[in-house]
Amino acid sequence: SEPIPFCIKNVRHAPYRCQYSFTLSSFCYLGVRMALHVYNSLSEAKEEFNPIFPNKVSVYVCGPTVYSDTHLGHAKTYVGFDIIVRYLQYSGYSTFYVQNITDVGHLVGDVDDGEDKILKKAREVNQEPMAVVEKYTRQYFQVMDALGVQRPDISPRASGHIPEQIQAIETLIEKGNAYEVNGSVYFDVSSFPEYGTLSNRNTGELMTGTRIDPRSEKKHPNDFALWKKATEGHVMRWKDPWSGLGYPGWHTECCVMSTKYLGDTFDIHGGGMELKFPHHESEIAQAKCLNHAYANYWLHTNMLTIQGQKMSKSSGNYVSLEESFEHFDPLVIRYLIAASHYRSVLDYSDQALSSANVALGKLHKVTKTLRENIPQDAVASKQHFQKYRQEFERAMDDDFSTPQALAVLFDLTREVNALLQESSPAIEAMIDAENLFSELGGQILGIIPTDLNTESKQKDINNVMNAILEVRTQFRKEKNFEASDAIRTALQKVNIQIDDSHDQTRWKWTDSK
Repeated sequence: SEPIPFCIKNVRHAPYRCQYSFTLSSFCYLGVRMALHVYNSLSEAKEEFNPIFPNKVSVYVCGPTVYSDTHLGHAKTYVGFDIIVRYLQYSGYSTFYVQNITDVGHLVGDVDDGEDKILKKAREVNQEPMAVVEKYTRQYFQVMDALGVQRPDISPRASGHIPEQIQAIETLIEKGNAYEVNGSVYFDVSSFPEYGTLSNRNTGELMTGTRIDPRSEKKHPNDFALWKKATEGHVMRWKDPWSGLGYPGWHTECCVMSTKYLGDTFDIHGGGMELKFPHHESEIAQAKCLNHAYANYWLHTNMLTIQGQKMSKSSGNYVSLEESFEHFDPLVIRYLIAASHYRSVLDYSDQALSSANVALGKLHKVTKTLRENIPQDAVASKQHFQKYRQEFERAMDDDFSTPQALAVLFDLTREVNALLQESSPAIEAMIDAENLFSELGGQILGIIPTDLNTESKQKDINNVMNAILEVRTQFRKEKNFEASDAIRTALQKVNIQIDDSHDQTRWKWTDSK
């Protein structure tokens, strides 16, 4: 009961700082929100979040390399960061969110001597590399839209920032942090003793005990490419000061684009856990040598597994998001991701999705019931169920703990269901509850849409389309191609496109919808 002096700082929606003394009991009674804490991969600890500017947060997240279908692993990362950005906005911050598109330079195996992933795909499908990029970029945004992922403020492409990358590389050479060999340029890891800090790798350990491949141009195996000389026939290439024609390394683009749009120092840099080394480690090395303070907080999402195994095409357990959407509503997938902490491994299975479908259905049912029974002119009092808001905020302030936040919503669901069983439920309590579901479950977690009737209609459409495709598949098995083509033509008239492959048929709305 002794007075405890403290500073109210970063209180949401309050653009001031004040000095007060309260007893602990009065502090709790007032319901003042505790500060947001995030796990910083750089310090390997939870830290109080203090943005550079009091009311604004700058965020950079490494985007996809657009050479194949957008998959469940992408959803794990980008839904996770979408919820983080949404919660920052709810907390009173304006956000500036940059997420790049890698359309050149990402080599097979994430190494310096492999083939560009996009060039490899273009050769396999006999298309221009930029046609591959356009196809999978459009697909990426379409499936992210379906998952309710808000689009970044800027989605810069690596190929659109070649001059800036060349300029940065020239500076690194001048400063002695990079060297040119046979037209290619490599970063000299020995020039940056802090290399390995993010991924907890010791520079000395990296530099000893490894041997240079005699065919390698590098001074040391851990040196990484900033620019590669283009071999004859290499389609994606640009004029450069070293070889005449070349293309950028994967690690340079994010360093350049993040600082171009967010400045020398910004608040949050995010990405998947697998990017810690070498990608993010290499970003930091370049940025620091270019005199950028760079990101203050590093946030990483953990991986997605399928029945306990890492997802990969070689293992035969690769699942694209479009394939998942054929069996489950995108919001069910989003719910499954939200039910797991962003730093935890998420194991994907049909059983897990079925459970997520049931759980999400409970939230939707109670929200829909409230909306159907609240008069249009009803006004919220914001006096009922507010303890749930506080508990939700407390969970999210603890490094965005979405599993605990969802648990709060289900506690609210049980109390609201009891309210709805009353003969004359209080209207003010009902509308306060609906506001909480819409704000916490909708605005922040993104799992309760504004129009639940629209969602029901989409489920009906999915069921109808699955039935139509089953009939069409049977026609094809019977080699009744006239009937099969007639179904395709009829669907095209209502802006539905059918795509046949050797093992399945998919449908999607066309752009004209």
